[in-house]
Amino acid sequence: MPTIKPNIVFIYVDNHPGAISGYAGNSEIHTPNLDQLAKEATSFSNAYCPNTMCSPCRASVLTGKIPSQHGVHTWIDDDCSSDWPETWNAIAEFDTLPEQLSREGYDTALIGKYHLGDAKSAKDMFDEWVTMQIGHVQSFYENDILDGDKTYKHPGHSVDFFTDKAIEYLDRRSDEKETPFFLFLTYPAPYGHWPSIQGEPNNRYADLYKNTEMKTIPREGVSKEMIKWIQLVNEKGLEEDYSYMLQIPNDMPTLRNYFSQITMVDDGVGRVEKALKRNDLFKNTLFIYASDHGMSLGQHGFWGHGEDTWPSNAHHEAHYIPLIIKTPGGFNGEKGDVCNLVGTTDMYATILDYVGLEQPSKEDSPARSLRPLIENKTIDWDDVCFMEQEETRTIRTKKWLFMKRLDTTPYAFENELYDLESDPGERKNLISSPEMQDTIRKLSEQIDTYFSTYSNSKWDLWKGGTVKSNSTRPFLWKEHYGEEWKPGY
Repeated sequence: MPTIKPNIVFIYVDNHPGAISGYAGNSEIHTPNLDQLAKEATSFSNAYCPNTMCSPCRASVLTGKIPSQHGVHTWIDDDCSSDWPETWNAIAEFDTLPEQLSREGYDTALIGKYHLGDAKSAKDMFDEWVTMQIGHVQSFYENDILDGDKTYKHPGHSVDFFTDKAIEYLDRRSDEKETPFFLFLTYPAPYGHWPSIQGEPNNRYADLYKNTEMKTIPREGVSKEMIKWIQLVNEKGLEEDYSYMLQIPNDMPTLRNYFSQITMVDDGVGRVEKALKRNDLFKNTLFIYASDHGMSLGQHGFWGHGEDTWPSNAHHEAHYIPLIIKTPGGFNGEKGDVCNLVGTTDMYATILDYVGLEQPSKEDSPARSLRPLIENKTIDWDDVCFMEQEETRTIRTKKWLFMKRLDTTPYAFENELYDLESDPGERKNLISSPEMQDTIRKLSEQIDTYFSTYSNSKWDLWKGGTVKSNSTRPFLWKEHYGEEWKPGY
């Protein structure tokens, strides 16, 4: 007999832009499984992440909170681990999604990338865990694995490894159908940085891209904002070396390698779906595919994340994510494509809704259940998304993209405003236009209200707060608040 509460399989991948899938209109990528899933389920063509780094988005999807609320503002740097409390869990103080589901009788499993502190702390939230011992992806091969209480090195491709582990888990769950489960399958791919995607691909899908001209990726010169950032990293003596990012844009082997890793992920999605069907679990499963954040592949003159320019940016490519949801009960009544603006925290509320748990209060979380949109119900949906990247806070609507910068620093950051109806490519900054000043004021007020509502003063960088573990701009906050400023826990 199927369980009353739905099973949940949430496939959450690393750095997959929303536009690089066949169903999204890219003619050069091979994603047959995602294309079929999007055709049969509900896809969201305006889904965005709250931050363009891995760890903050993972924290947000598991807590329903924004970075200035949970305190993780950038990727958690394993090189800082000597400063962490023992077995540090970056979101330990929150009642996370897997913990709430566990109290409802769910078996919970993390299989894949963790990147929320010490890998051993995954046990704080999940009944089972198979993850990499570090969060940063150096290679898809020869990864050190934490598998429950066991540690070992796995030589093969990490996507295949975590897919195999997920299938093993689903095979076990088929013998206990009376117990619902939550599988958080977090592939450390396609990733998109050297050394993991440096050079021509060598996985089994490499030949698919051998002669691909990569015409779907625009060729642009490196932006002055990216050059400024790399120069500043060197001037401030930061340990990170971002110089390779000047070489990546327009590098054909890197692009082919990156596309091949997306196809590896697509293969994993198909295998997991088949395992669910083989075990008679698929119909009663809430099946979600999403990425932690997007990725600029040279668009706007930068490769990578929104924080890879100075100042950081919130352009479409780095924040736009794929999001496909198949509801319990099969494909009946699925909406198709939803064009409303939705965000990462909304996935948190959506899962709670399908499980029958209480929605977070509007005062505690900005998360909104996507269920009414999926079921095509009449609803007054607020088409707006907010993002933050340390010194940049952003509002995106159907009409406007407004990036607001912290204005109390000596760097004289400029704000940016784009009319998305007349300028969907976000190329013409209207910030100095006299007729736009009233619009700018209103959008600025919306940003201030949003962050005043949800920010925790301890983690509100704009009002004297700090970050958990590390910042990519520590010099900025020390210059702004004094040398005593430092990350907290």
